[in-house]
Amino acid sequence: MKNLPNALTNSFSKSGLGINGGFLSRLKSVVVTDSMTPEELRKLVEEIQQRQSESDDVEVKTAKGGTPKRLYESLSAFANRPGGGVVVFGLDEARAFEIVGVGDLKRLQEELSSVASDQMEPALRPAFTIDEIDGEIVAAIEVEEVSAAQKPCFYNNAGLPKGAYIRVGNTNRPMTEYEVFGYLSGRGQPLNDEEMVPSATVDDLNRELLDRYLDRMRKARPRAGFLEGPIEDVLVRLNVMRQDKGILRPTLAGLLMFGKYPQEFFPQLMITFIQYYGTTEEEKTPHDARFVDNRSFEGSIPEMVEQAETYVLGAMRKSTLIQGLFRKEIPEYPQEVVREAVCNAVAHRDYSSYVRGSYIQIRMFADRLEVQSPGGLFGNVTVENIEEEHSTRNARLMRMMEDTHLVENRGSGIKAMLYAMRAANLEPPRFDDRRSSFKVVFMNHTLMNPEAIAWLNQFSGLELNDRQRLALVYLNHHNAITNSEYRRLNHVDTTVAGQELRGLVQTGLVEQRGAGRWTSYSLKILAGAATEAKIETDEDKILAYVREHGSISNTECRDLVGVDDARAYYLLTKLSKKRKIRPRGRGKGRRYVLHSSVI
Repeated sequence: MKNLPNALTNSFSKSGLGINGGFLSRLKSVVVTDSMTPEELRKLVEEIQQRQSESDDVEVKTAKGGTPKRLYESLSAFANRPGGGVVVFGLDEARAFEIVGVGDLKRLQEELSSVASDQMEPALRPAFTIDEIDGEIVAAIEVEEVSAAQKPCFYNNAGLPKGAYIRVGNTNRPMTEYEVFGYLSGRGQPLNDEEMVPSATVDDLNRELLDRYLDRMRKARPRAGFLEGPIEDVLVRLNVMRQDKGILRPTLAGLLMFGKYPQEFFPQLMITFIQYYGTTEEEKTPHDARFVDNRSFEGSIPEMVEQAETYVLGAMRKSTLIQGLFRKEIPEYPQEVVREAVCNAVAHRDYSSYVRGSYIQIRMFADRLEVQSPGGLFGNVTVENIEEEHSTRNARLMRMMEDTHLVENRGSGIKAMLYAMRAANLEPPRFDDRRSSFKVVFMNHTLMNPEAIAWLNQFSGLELNDRQRLALVYLNHHNAITNSEYRRLNHVDTTVAGQELRGLVQTGLVEQRGAGRWTSYSLKILAGAATEAKIETDEDKILAYVREHGSISNTECRDLVGVDDARAYYLLTKLSKKRKIRPRGRGKGRRYVLHSSVI
């Protein structure tokens, strides 16, 4: 590991991870226990040819003229990817993924196994699957994801960081120094929040906040001896401050929680809010402005959270519910969701020197709300297990946030968000771990609305339970659904999700894509699978109008389906995202015409 940058080496020698002391060499190799069947390989090849592309978990190589070069890139990228991945040999991407076969299967197996076991750290044991398709030999290897304690998997001859790769879309790219740092830091407990702020003093802390904090602590723990004595000694014990040659200085956590103005020392440790006009950052307002609103929130963490929560709620659209004599406003997104997302962002973001120049971003679009924070998921937490696994990057900061009741018990935030979205009849949040950042996305369309129910009525003759109906509505908004997304949507276990998804496949409404752990399901309404009844949804009316008149404006859409301007814009944008129509022109002159894919 002589190629590891000094910044990384110094960081981890301080935290006791021992990267130069043979830590990696003592780790066990990864062994795949369940391999793909030949039938599953055939299905995978068919899907690749139908889709005419690779994916984030499937890569294609020819191997007709010999073993492909630089296989270590694929091995490293998939070993570091949540869920691993598959490399298929014997298809030619340049010829529309035509089956060309593997030239020398024995040599491919030998050379690939040698690279995986002898040149990768940790050693890998990919499982081979071989089949004859159209008279040609096709092979596939399954690369299992390595454990969090072993990441990043890298190519020995290049070392770190150059030998470590990550999968982005359908390509492999070298990891950045920060991405390598993120994986290595996950092996131990980072101490960034405990670091002393050398230019700050006790005068930079808000005494009123500190007194309130200690008073709450003493009431909760009346017999705690560590809370007794001079206030300075107590604050040192609680890691709010540290001694620096006789001078008391705040820790980073202490400054962020109780500082008068932490941004004096770290200008970018703040929260920003941007509200966009449409569903993309490129769409401009009728007045040609990029943003509808743009704000930043500063101060201590409690102050920033309060400001951000209040402002975002104020920026939301509201609906009105009349209950007897009372009128109740219902926000576009549940208030609890906004607060939990912002609290999670400040609690779990990366505060290392690599990203102290980055801020937490809240972005509001016409169809969704996004909260993004610097640093990927920490430790053994992944997008798949985020509801069950808990790992705290900033242990001291999290403890202070708990003691001030800014957050509840650790690990409850994600479940609270899921529950609140489900109770509001909104789809579950989507999580996106990009290693250098983590993003949670909330969609604002109500799943079971009159339009969705009208759409579902065409399947009234089929035996479907409510969970399967909800999944169909979800698929009508998205390209695919996985077992984990079905579980999150319906609050069921893996077995039930698998059974009910297979039941949807048997009805002919849904088709299975991929195989094994890479399985997903997409909407496929076959001819005759539904009733002959005409579906009169708002979207159908809009499409029928465009086919008859050639185009439609926002005003015409509003009058056609009897909605307000905001709802008309939402429907037109939704159809645009589905590639049914496309916008033409700008501002008030914008009209929507049929997309080329449906002409």
